[in-house]
Amino acid sequence: MSPSTRADSVRDRIVSAAKAEFSQHGIAGARIDRIAKAARTSKERVYAYFSSKVALYRFVSAQELAAVTEATRMDPTDLPRYAGRLHDYFTDHPDRFRLISWGQLELDAGDSLPHDSFRESVAHKVEQLREAQEASRLDADWDPVDILVFVHQIATAWAAQPDLLPPNDEGRATFLAARRAAIITAVERLFPATTKN
Repeated sequence: MSPSTRADSVRDRIVSAAKAEFSQHGIAGARIDRIAKAARTSKERVYAYFSSKVALYRFVSAQELAAVTEATRMDPTDLPRYAGRLHDYFTDHPDRFRLISWGQLELDAGDSLPHDSFRESVAHKVEQLREAQEASRLDADWDPVDILVFVHQIATAWAAQPDLLPPNDEGRATFLAARRAAIITAVERLFPATTKN
C-alpha cells in the first residue's frame, strides 16, 4: 500500500467515524478523541486533516447534503414524488437526518460550510422552481422559497418525529407506507404534478 493510499484510508476512516459521532452527539457533544479512537488513529492526525471540530463537521455535512441531493433529485414539475423520495431517504437513514439537523441547530448563521453548501443547494432548487413557474408548469402564485420550505417540512415530518414511529418490525413498514402516501397526497394538493406520464 502506497503512502498516498494509506493517507486516504486514514482520512476516510476519520470521515466515517465523524459522521457517526456527529449524528449521535451533535457538534457541541462530539469528541475528537472518540472520533480518533473509532478511526484507529490519533487526535493529532484528525487535526492534521481538519483544522477544528467544526471544520470536520462542515466537511461531513456537506458530503451528506450532496448525497441527499443525488439520491432524491428534485423535479419541480413533480414535487409529490420528490417529497416521497425525501421521506424514504430520511426515514431509511435517520442518522443522516440528525447529522444535517445538528448544523441547523448549532451553527451560527454567519458560519460558512455547511451553510454555503446548503445555501447553494437551496438557491439551485429555488431557481428550478422559478423556471417551472415561468413555464407554467407550477403555480406562479407561490414564492418558490415557500414552495421549497413547505415541501421539505412535509416530506421530513416523520423523520423529525422518531419517537412516534413504531419499532422495527413488520408493522413499521406498513405504517411508513401510509405516512408516505399521506405526504404525497398533501404535497399533491398544494403543488399538483404537471409531468407527463
